[in-house]
Amino acid sequence: MSFKDWVDDGYWQWKQHKLFRRLFTCFLCLIILVLFVILVVWLVLRPSKPKFYLQEATVGQFNLSDPNLLSSVIQVSISSRNPNDHISIYYDRLDVYADYRGQQISAPPTALPTIYQDRNDVIVWSPYLNGTAIPLAPYLASAVVQDESAEVILIHIKIDGSLRWKVGTWISGHYHFNVNCPAFFTVDSSKRFLFENNTSCSVDV
Repeated sequence: MSFKDWVDDGYWQWKQHKLFRRLFTCFLCLIILVLFVILVVWLVLRPSKPKFYLQEATVGQFNLSDPNLLSSVIQVSISSRNPNDHISIYYDRLDVYADYRGQQISAPPTALPTIYQDRNDVIVWSPYLNGTAIPLAPYLASAVVQDESAEVILIHIKIDGSLRWKVGTWISGHYHFNVNCPAFFTVDSSKRFLFENNTSCSVDV
């Protein structure tokens, strides 16, 4: 190879390298621009968390036996409202269960059907939460007896789920969320549980 050919070959390699660098820079700038636009749209729209409410709760069974085994049947009515004017929600997973003083008393959790919630839309679910012979710690079994004697008991209805936001044709990734609904009951002399009133739930996304 002559010196001239060697110089020409090096020159074209340098030109190709420069072209690849420019193409890579343009591609990187395009990605940054798209991400910036998505961020601006997200900040302008500022999605609000869905609002959940416990509308009704009916205790069909709440019995201790053996003596630390708890069996329960609870039907609840839970509503969800999407407060956003421009953002819809996909609920991809919704597992509902009852909790007494930090222990899950309905097992397995009740899975609600996946659903799409449009802007400012309201959805209502009415699942049954069942727990058969759930072992309780001795102090929790004693707490059940004490609460029933005091004629008032607090059970938390909880939701563990996953959602996605939808803005126009763009759909976000999955976001884990938790819902906690306090259900206050009064207990009469025949051990009937009477739900106090409609309560709002805390939501963490």
